[in-house]
Amino acid sequence: MKAFLTVFNKELFGFLRSVGLIAVVLYSFTADIYVAGAGIQIKPRNVKVGYVDETGGGISKKILSHLHKPEFDPPRRFLSQEALSRAIFDKEILVGILFDRDFEKAYRRGANAQLNLLLDATAASQAFTTLGYLQNIVLEFAKLDFPVEIKSHKLFNQNADNKSFMALTELLSVITLLIVILTAAAFVKEKEDGTWDIMLLMPVDPRVTILAKSLSQVAIVLGGVVLALGFVVLGAFDTPLNGSFWAFMLLTFFYSLSSAGIGLFVAAVSKSVMQVAQLSIIIMMPLIFLSGAWTPIYAMHPFLQTMSLFSPLRYYIEGSESIFYRGTAFVDLWPYFSGVLILGILLYWYGFRKIGRLF
Repeated sequence: MKAFLTVFNKELFGFLRSVGLIAVVLYSFTADIYVAGAGIQIKPRNVKVGYVDETGGGISKKILSHLHKPEFDPPRRFLSQEALSRAIFDKEILVGILFDRDFEKAYRRGANAQLNLLLDATAASQAFTTLGYLQNIVLEFAKLDFPVEIKSHKLFNQNADNKSFMALTELLSVITLLIVILTAAAFVKEKEDGTWDIMLLMPVDPRVTILAKSLSQVAIVLGGVVLALGFVVLGAFDTPLNGSFWAFMLLTFFYSLSSAGIGLFVAAVSKSVMQVAQLSIIIMMPLIFLSGAWTPIYAMHPFLQTMSLFSPLRYYIEGSESIFYRGTAFVDLWPYFSGVLILGILLYWYGFRKIGRLF
């Protein structure tokens, strides 16, 4: 235990003496998460709209009056469809609306009034979300005799605000990348600094050295998680924490161990910190994309859905969201803890054996 604590404290003090590493960790757990939460917008914001109005009536003006801040910039009028299409081609506007000369006449007669839209689908998410907004606006003018009233009840996110979701997702991704890179760098720096042979000569069991060095990086990341939760996720974005804070921290600890196992593997095959960064990204980015962080699992190809079962990040994200938003009781979190623990034990065991061969 004394040897373990000595190596553990050595790594912590080494981290505290590295201004660059401290800056990276602080930025990742504060500014990076804040920018992701505040800057990534899924719903329309400041969408530039152009229109051509050949009706000369008032219905088109009433429809356009619904396009206002913060979702839309003031609509810009064009004199022809060719000019409108050119503006979309030049990315001056995202959405073009065409009111042909028969639009209002057909509407007044109760016939089918056709409204034509042009969308810049290179910004697919914003364009098609904007299309949904426009469809709802137009439906207000439709004379429908529909004997059904639809009432929506929003679960877990009554304000339909994506900021808290994006902040939490970014936090989980940051944990993944940092624990892998920090764990690998803790060993590879010994190679670069020429102290690897000195480490081998220490009268300490190599297994104690590996465990202490990897757990020290886990402790650093857990400290960053507490910092990020206090100042950004729960502080700046007021993300609801309906479940147990300690259940989340325990799940984070187990997940960090699984990621540390990947870091041990990267350290075993890397000769420089640059290689650590390259290999970490190559290994972790597929795991992140297969985890459901950016795309729901059910929306993936069936083969990719099967592959996602081997990503510990999938279980970590699903478990974290259940704790934060659904307030799931600890006893009901066993599927997520089981997935993280099983994959974590396998990954850490493999990484431990891989790096152990170098001692």
